[in-house]
Amino acid sequence: MTPILSARALAAGYGDSRVLRGIDLDIKSGETIGLMGRNGMGKTTLIRALIGLLPALEGQILIDGTDAARLPAFARVRRGIAVVPEGRGIFASLTVMENLRLAATKGDWTEARVLDLFPRLGQRASNRGNQLSGGEQQMLAIGRALMTNPRLLILDEATEGLAPLIRDEIWRVIGLVRQAGVAVVVVDKTVSAVLSLADRVIILVKGQIAWTGTPELLRADTGLMHRHLGVDA
Repeated sequence: MTPILSARALAAGYGDSRVLRGIDLDIKSGETIGLMGRNGMGKTTLIRALIGLLPALEGQILIDGTDAARLPAFARVRRGIAVVPEGRGIFASLTVMENLRLAATKGDWTEARVLDLFPRLGQRASNRGNQLSGGEQQMLAIGRALMTNPRLLILDEATEGLAPLIRDEIWRVIGLVRQAGVAVVVVDKTVSAVLSLADRVIILVKGQIAWTGTPELLRADTGLMHRHLGVDA
């Protein structure tokens, strides 16, 4: 099966600073990948390069096996790749419903289905983005991404800064999205939650893939977890 999204010998960075070097990865239909690593190791840079917000300096980015390096971000969304960025990126001056409807495309992920996932958004439907709590904004960002009817959903810092109950709600929804057959790439510091959902883990160290494997293999290597993620179990 041809991967939804691939990178081959990908290099990217900012100005004269090369952050990523020699990245090779495949994201297959329906799989969930935990993209992990300590702060500053290149996770957000990799996401920005994959979705077209940062140009590739070297290598290839492929969507469905076809070169996509010159496709702008909006065209990659139309090919089924959605992102919930760090910082959420919702439209502060638009209402909850306006944010959702702005992203809507035809498909299984309808307004009603998103509101069923996040009942709180229905309760806050007429509130503007800047009137929502941080947790509600994250719900809206995820809901808006789902309204594009993606084949692949990428979440950068999925639960950062959220209260524990809201974090639990976000993880519950990510699990439901996974069960619905949408491929997921998730970045988050909550290692246990990521490992409970992921089919495969990729660890970045200084802009390169240092390790890839199953959550079970990672849990069994406590030294590697401590060295690259700062946790002991």
